[in-house]
Amino acid sequence: MKRLRKHVFRLLATLVATSIGGALLPAAPVQAAGAAVTVFTSGLNNPRGLAFDEAGNLYVAEGGAGGATRTQTSDCQQVAFPIGPYSGGFNASISKVTRSGVRTVIASGLPSSQTGSVAGSLVSGVADVVVVDDSELLAMTAGAGCSHGLKGTSNSILRVHHDGTTTMVANLSAFLATHPVANPDNNPVSGDFEPDGTWFSMVSMNDALYAVEPNHQELDRISSTGVISRVVDFSTFFPGNTDWRGPTALARRGDSLYVGTLTPFPIVPGKAQILKVNPNTGAFSVFAGGLTTVVGLAFDKDGAMYVLESNAAAGFPGPGNGRVIKIKDGERTTIASGLNVPTAMAFGPDGKLYVSVNGFGAPPGFGQILRIDLNNEE
Repeated sequence: MKRLRKHVFRLLATLVATSIGGALLPAAPVQAAGAAVTVFTSGLNNPRGLAFDEAGNLYVAEGGAGGATRTQTSDCQQVAFPIGPYSGGFNASISKVTRSGVRTVIASGLPSSQTGSVAGSLVSGVADVVVVDDSELLAMTAGAGCSHGLKGTSNSILRVHHDGTTTMVANLSAFLATHPVANPDNNPVSGDFEPDGTWFSMVSMNDALYAVEPNHQELDRISSTGVISRVVDFSTFFPGNTDWRGPTALARRGDSLYVGTLTPFPIVPGKAQILKVNPNTGAFSVFAGGLTTVVGLAFDKDGAMYVLESNAAAGFPGPGNGRVIKIKDGERTTIASGLNVPTAMAFGPDGKLYVSVNGFGAPPGFGQILRIDLNNEE
């Protein structure tokens, strides 16, 4: 069970195994709680992080569909069974969706990998995107690396050019290899170590990027020139790096970063937290507790925090258990529930909230972005 407790894939892997027969096909019915929820765009492949430009165009990180290419132990350290060994391909992408919902793939052929079949063949590719100064699009990959079946590749921060090509800004895989955390779970028998990491979220702040990696349990800073440094080693603070509450969601407000965590596994409702982090010192405190499987954070213009929970129910993940919670002045309100495997969310310039669903384990083309109109919020 130790393997199951710690890895972000473990949290969602059982969803595939327990929902064979279609629960991961079109999104489960959404139950609106004081807000109108509609499908903004469809046809995506494992959608993850979201970002907007000032014109209201939405950029979507897509995991892709994995592949059959493999590496061997003679090539590099493999991810242990049952999550590994991985296989991969080059079909992850980034899509641009206009305000009217017209989708265009603007970058393709990016690394995409999948877990072993016992773990559900779950796919990772492009994990997140950010728009900097309304002109520069940056992407973070999580599906690359030799340990993910793709020899000669690395999880990276990429600059996305207008012609669809990309340039590496920072090599995240190399940083993990040369800067191990204090308590990596790399026991060859019981560990769940991911040599290339399972990078999840990033934000732009003060001419730098900040990214969280939940398997090693860290928050890192990436300078504009690609220099990576560690801000917080969370493996020091969570018990022995075995009680899986590692960082997944990331948001900024003012001079602070906010980090959401997962829970022990099987899921224990109320054991996830939001941590408020000083990015200059690495000092952090608990901003909010009593949450479950946090995978997304966002602030509205009035400073209210919105929390995306991937699976709010106890035990093993099931379809349609995701929800959005609003935290304002200490009060909590469920904005939307019944979300099917949500993975990320962001506010658009229109003040509406956009959420990636069917984002982990769904067949190709079944990913969607939902739009939540908060004007009807009670």
